[in-house]
Amino acid sequence: MAALAAGLAADIPVAAAAPPTTNCQVFPADNIWNTDISTLPVHAQSAQWLASMASSTTNLHPDFGGPPYGFPYNIVDNTHATVSVIFQYASESEAGPYPLGSDTLIENGSDRHALIINRDTCTLYELFGLSGSGSSWTAGSGAIFPLGSNALRPLGWTSADAAGLPIFPGLVRWDEVQAGAIKHAIRFTAQQSDRSFLWPARHQAGTAASASLPPMGARFRLKSTYDIAHFSPQAQVILLAMQHYGLILADNGSNWFFSGTEDAAWPDSLISELKTIPASQFDAIDESSLMIDPNSAAAQLCGGGTAPGPGSAARWKVRTAPVPCSFPWLSRRGSGGWPAVRSAAPAAPRHPMRSLP
Repeated sequence: MAALAAGLAADIPVAAAAPPTTNCQVFPADNIWNTDISTLPVHAQSAQWLASMASSTTNLHPDFGGPPYGFPYNIVDNTHATVSVIFQYASESEAGPYPLGSDTLIENGSDRHALIINRDTCTLYELFGLSGSGSSWTAGSGAIFPLGSNALRPLGWTSADAAGLPIFPGLVRWDEVQAGAIKHAIRFTAQQSDRSFLWPARHQAGTAASASLPPMGARFRLKSTYDIAHFSPQAQVILLAMQHYGLILADNGSNWFFSGTEDAAWPDSLISELKTIPASQFDAIDESSLMIDPNSAAAQLCGGGTAPGPGSAARWKVRTAPVPCSFPWLSRRGSGGWPAVRSAAPAAPRHPMRSLP
């Protein structure tokens, strides 16, 4: 609590927090993951997408906690051995090599994600369906992200996630909560998605071609009118992030499951609080006006601002990221912005639905 209190009293920096034991930024400050979307308009398809995810009868579910729940991650340096990996989806995976070994922590369950950050090069390695030992490793797919870059994956490529996006930047982390601010969007899943994807996503794994289903990359925001004052200071850190940075649909899975790290430090009381947030208090938002280049995650920004922090707004404020510029000509009237990119249906769903912790 002392660390959290110190964070609450400070002027919180705009950039997403570096992973512990590293000096690596998690993408540039103008990256779409790190962009405040609190002023953006509601998407024209918001009501339909919410209905498809049973939002009127569903609460959010924090898909993380103490082991075995959540995503473990690994921090390595240049001395760690690297290996080649044989991929099922080799045509959409970086060849590597990848810093893997007997010390590599792998996500529990059937998805078997592995997330690795090289602190010396500030490079993120992510794999889906990882298995192996020694010099023999296989995976469904693999992706490598330089954390100082806004470059997106090639159009149509998957990653370790169905949306072709990185996983680690969208995780809720206990160290961020303790510091008093989460300055990035949060990864979440939906049971059904459209066979399309919206920038910054690069890939789809849809169950049907239907405008009533959310596409990969769709962004959702907790309503500013939702009263968070009665939540604990730790929960308010997460809820403020949902109001300012929102949720990004990144994979198929259970409706309204949002992702975080596997960490024994997560308090059970906080996890329980987070299960009380009604999904009906969210809107889908239209972030098409932020796109500068369809092949870049850099977002159009204008200025900055402040937002009340957890607890008493009269005591302190958090600096928010620069707010988006408003360019009406970048939005198509009645369409909810630039249309989603559509592609053929996948041969089979890559990621089975996760079970409830």
